[in-house]
Amino acid sequence: MHDSSSIHSWVSEYYGKLLASTKDLKTNACCASGAPPGWIASRLRNVHDDVANRFYGCGFPIPHGIEGRTVVDLGCGTGRDAYVLAQLVGPKGRVVGVDMTEDQLEVARRTAGWHADKFGYAEPNTRFEQGYIEDLNAVGLGDASVDVIVSNCVVNLSPRKDLVLEEAYRVLAPGGELYISDVFADRRLPKAVAEDPVLYGECLGGALYQFDFETLAKKVGFLDPRVMTTAEITIGNDEIREKVGAARFVSVTYRLFKLPELDAQCEDYGQIAIYRGGIEGAPSVFWLDDHHAFELGRPERVCGNTADMFASTRFASAFEVVGDKSTHYGAYPCGPTMAATEYAETDASASGGACC
Repeated sequence: MHDSSSIHSWVSEYYGKLLASTKDLKTNACCASGAPPGWIASRLRNVHDDVANRFYGCGFPIPHGIEGRTVVDLGCGTGRDAYVLAQLVGPKGRVVGVDMTEDQLEVARRTAGWHADKFGYAEPNTRFEQGYIEDLNAVGLGDASVDVIVSNCVVNLSPRKDLVLEEAYRVLAPGGELYISDVFADRRLPKAVAEDPVLYGECLGGALYQFDFETLAKKVGFLDPRVMTTAEITIGNDEIREKVGAARFVSVTYRLFKLPELDAQCEDYGQIAIYRGGIEGAPSVFWLDDHHAFELGRPERVCGNTADMFASTRFASAFEVVGDKSTHYGAYPCGPTMAATEYAETDASASGGACC
């Protein structure tokens, strides 16, 4: 199991044939982020049982503010997240699911009409393409053609994570976002672990060292990766625990914006951001990441990058950014916003949660 084709073949076999349901997995990687927030849970209840029962994700990479947008789900599987997204983008939005495993895509496609009826849509707003997430051109996704890309515990399964990120950056429109949950390791894994077929199928063998992932993301063009949530992955299988040794794994949800003018570090331009509301799932507090929360109407000082993440993305209509980059005041001491300090222990969106 060394080259890309053999890895693709094994992963497709593992998820298409060997796993009949979520219960067949040997770790909690598929449920490490606990219960979803209410605005996602209400949509999950509208997903067909055949789809939900074969779900193999590790978080809830369902971003806010996507009504009317075009969203791509990398490694969509049977379509659980895609059908949640389909409800959030609405009948005027579009969701494209991409997966290499035909057995899973068959379930997603077979239930498309059922879901459209369930959502009250005249026709499905979803399509599912068989292909590799390393080559999105092959499934008809052109340059700067989509608004948001999501992925749930799939990038770690790719033998060429650099190509996945490069393709994501290519197809995103300016100001677009890659929003992913995935498994990461606290170290670079030895070859015996990284190339073990079962460990790879369980989303452990292909897990990147978290620092290496952020370095790769920046190299591709996602200049300021932001962590949304982090949750520990537990290994209840003695054989797998012995194989991975002392390595520890976490499920992390990241947001990465396609904003090529971001600074390499947080810089101070004297800017202020004010949340004006209007985002479903964030009626009074919006979390940009795990330490930037914005209470409705409350001014917060922000670095230049955070200001751009509001002013130059789909969130522009929900935020007022005061000030520009005409005057530089030096490095910005990036810490929690005032709202983040106050809401961190009470707002479920600020932390990973327990295993389901």
